[in-house]
Amino acid sequence: MSAAGGSKAIVAALGANLGIAVIKFIAFAITGSSSMLAEGVHSVVDSGNQGLLLRGGRSAKRRATADHPFGYGRDRYVYGFLVALMLFSAGGLFALYEGVEKVRHPHELESPVVAVIVLLIAIGLEGFSLRTAIGESRHLKGDDTWFGFIRHAKNPELPVVLLEDVAALTGLVFALGGVGIAVLADAPIWDGIGTCAIGALLIVVAIVLVIETKSLLLGESAAPVEVRAIESALVGDGVERVIHLRTMHLGPDELLVGAKIAMPASAELPDVAAAIDAAEARVRAAVPTARVIYLEPDLDRGRAGALPAGAAPPSTMSHDGPAFE
Repeated sequence: MSAAGGSKAIVAALGANLGIAVIKFIAFAITGSSSMLAEGVHSVVDSGNQGLLLRGGRSAKRRATADHPFGYGRDRYVYGFLVALMLFSAGGLFALYEGVEKVRHPHELESPVVAVIVLLIAIGLEGFSLRTAIGESRHLKGDDTWFGFIRHAKNPELPVVLLEDVAALTGLVFALGGVGIAVLADAPIWDGIGTCAIGALLIVVAIVLVIETKSLLLGESAAPVEVRAIESALVGDGVERVIHLRTMHLGPDELLVGAKIAMPASAELPDVAAAIDAAEARVRAAVPTARVIYLEPDLDRGRAGALPAGAAPPSTMSHDGPAFE
């Protein structure tokens, strides 16, 4: 994901949510609907989440330092994790609390037509935000399914915005159904039931985001197609084969590569150095996000005793990484 592309989707979602939050709170003040209150809080939480994502994107651009030699790329994962926690606590749990209170102590809605109009406007604005996020994500998704894109994406922003927008649209439908049934059936308890459904939905989405961003924080490897491309690029003049290979994302757009490579026993030191430099150049040409590369030369002691790719961590290696300030 380009930074510009991600920011466009986030800013579109931020603008939509701020506008939606205002009209929802106005509608709550007029109607007293707990669904409207829960949806208003949801929009405020989403706005704060988009602010966190923008902050994480800026923070991740800081240059590497002696204390953080691999840079700050993972800040985007940290802020994505905070977004998931915010959605769970400030969004989902609050909506559940309001819904349970409304179910226990239902009261008639005032001016329900206002609530319906506001919800329809909000659906239109959320639809615009979701369409923007889908447009920004489609070229990254490729042939993967949307669920697969959420699971496999290494950048947190677009999956977070996509899930938030889908949850928001679904929540608006729940709120519209709760208000509609409450009015048509003269049963205010349905407003509370709709609010509980919104809370449960937000908690489920938050749990999915927590699981995915936690995995990114721990350090995910490159995609299988990238691992194959790196392994293929390493083999060339002076490099007979790859003994083992490890990869890890330092951020969405920065990949750490560590490998032990087999070289001829007759190779002299200048030849080894030249072969390593050439291998690094081939890897960066094949996978541009492979920005930090460590290679350990070794003798080819036979394939029978070789470790599979990724079976052991690299040790003494050459390094061409980010410069310190």
